[in-house]
Amino acid sequence: MRRPETGLGELDLHLIGEGRHERLWERLGAHVLDDGGGVRFAVWAPNAREVSVVGDWNYWSEGADTLEPQGASGVWAAVAENAREGQAYKLAVRGADDVVRLKADPLAFRAEAPPGTASVVYRSRHAWSDADWLERRATSDPLTTPLSIYEVHAGSWRQGLRWPELADELGAHVERLGFTHVELLPVMQHPFGGSWGYQVTGLYAPQATLGTPDELRAFVDALHARGIGVLLDWVPAHFPRDDWALARFDGTALYEHADPRRGSHPDWGTLVFNLGRHEVRNFLLASALYWLEEFHADGLRVDAVASMLYLDYSREPGQWVPNRFGGREDLDAVSFLQELNAVVHGAHPGVAMLAEESTAWPGVSRPTDGGGLGFTFKWNMGWMHDTLDYVSKEPVHRRWHHDELTFSLVYAWDENFVLPLSHDEVVHGKGALLRKIPGDEWQQFATLRALYAHMWAHPGKQLLFMGGELGQGTEWTEAGSLDWYVLDYPLHQGLERCVGDLNGIYRSEPALWEVDFRPAGFAWLVGDAREDNVLAYARFSADRARTLVCLVNFSPVVRHHWRVPLPADGTWREVLNTDAAEYGGSGVGNLGGVEARPEPLHGRPFSAGVTLPPLAALWLTPA
Repeated sequence: MRRPETGLGELDLHLIGEGRHERLWERLGAHVLDDGGGVRFAVWAPNAREVSVVGDWNYWSEGADTLEPQGASGVWAAVAENAREGQAYKLAVRGADDVVRLKADPLAFRAEAPPGTASVVYRSRHAWSDADWLERRATSDPLTTPLSIYEVHAGSWRQGLRWPELADELGAHVERLGFTHVELLPVMQHPFGGSWGYQVTGLYAPQATLGTPDELRAFVDALHARGIGVLLDWVPAHFPRDDWALARFDGTALYEHADPRRGSHPDWGTLVFNLGRHEVRNFLLASALYWLEEFHADGLRVDAVASMLYLDYSREPGQWVPNRFGGREDLDAVSFLQELNAVVHGAHPGVAMLAEESTAWPGVSRPTDGGGLGFTFKWNMGWMHDTLDYVSKEPVHRRWHHDELTFSLVYAWDENFVLPLSHDEVVHGKGALLRKIPGDEWQQFATLRALYAHMWAHPGKQLLFMGGELGQGTEWTEAGSLDWYVLDYPLHQGLERCVGDLNGIYRSEPALWEVDFRPAGFAWLVGDAREDNVLAYARFSADRARTLVCLVNFSPVVRHHWRVPLPADGTWREVLNTDAAEYGGSGVGNLGGVEARPEPLHGRPFSAGVTLPPLAALWLTPA
């Protein structure tokens, strides 16, 4: 049975109450009626005494357009006959405490640009043209295909650009450099730019400062046309306290926990979603599906997963509440994340779900039917910290830190890892990647090129934050653009060229991506050359028809005739040398290739003498 005018049937209300309405945005929020008869509004506010819509059409008059309760569901709905598309509005909610609060619509599809805080009536008119892309995606497996991610803060890549310009300029940049995906720091509506999007007030509305929702849709469409996937950061862990948004929405702790030991986040001054409440879980789950379905996103990177999993996250004894078994695990969050990933993967094959999870929680990227959280990938924060610590040491001291390079292979198969050199590593006084490295400018660039080559060859997928490809020397700030002027200088040009070549060779070489998450795709050749600051390892394709050997020399010394075991005899050629002159290197290498002979070394039957350039990496394949 259909309820008159509201568009809400008995089944809708039942599913909302059960937390199972996976297309919540089609029923709640503001919907323009096709017959020109106004706008249908619906909102969940179970403890409210009254709800009305105030907006441009009714002179913001409380009570002019009242909503009606829909049974015992907690949903209020009605049609405002004089409302029209493009008009601003808020919900006047008289709460359980008899206080009227003007609230932004939790399911608004568009919002005013800050400092405005109202919602905007919006209807999409975008006609998608990426059917072929979506069809290919549905039959692909992110685990066994190339994944090279360019992480972007859209507002500061080039300041002043909006989605139409970004579609052209950012799209061309990423296509030229060969990244397979762009990952956008949160583009959901947020009032404070300094949060970089991680304090979201509109989980269904794109950030208004960058353009309209349909302009974001067109941006995604344009990148898909270039063969580039789009991943979106998504934040279900917490939300800001702004009194016009979700906080105490109906005069009670509705979206958040009432107990501050559960509901108040000690690090960020924000509120924590009450994932034990069906309707809150539904609100978040539907938000994830909304961005995948309405904006054709190719995956979501879920922020701050660790803060969701642990009841005592950043809390001292006595400041947290144990679960029903007396433990520190947030059982509601665990079940929510499992449900989220199961539903997303079931509805959208080929989509990637990435977890920013910084602890040793087991099974983050393992299937839910085996007790895992069900993510496709987990960020490898350990690799990031260990590797950056290693390259921050003077080369003469690196021998004492060699294990920081090799330790990642001890646990490499525990999860499906993405290796991130992310935005978090170039802010808050940490400095740019280039400036973490000791030595003169030439040594810094050489080491950074070698680090990137090691990262691209290491098991796992890779992510690089914008500016890393330029060798930007200043710390990133959201208040300014990247330092594009540095590309006037040869070493910066060389680094960018190197990143493009890394991606090009990576995408064409199955040995680097077909078997990333099983030991069959990797073998150490030399892992203990700590005195030389050298690593040597091999990567293999699934059928073993393709092999790539990576050698990295993190010392400034040229090592002539350095003996290395190789997986097969015959000639091996350099397909990459980060010391090449066109990258700004010294040009030392093995132009004629190297010959592997039947001379056993380290338990392998073949070996060769290789010239290792200083502070450089080589990739070798059979000729």
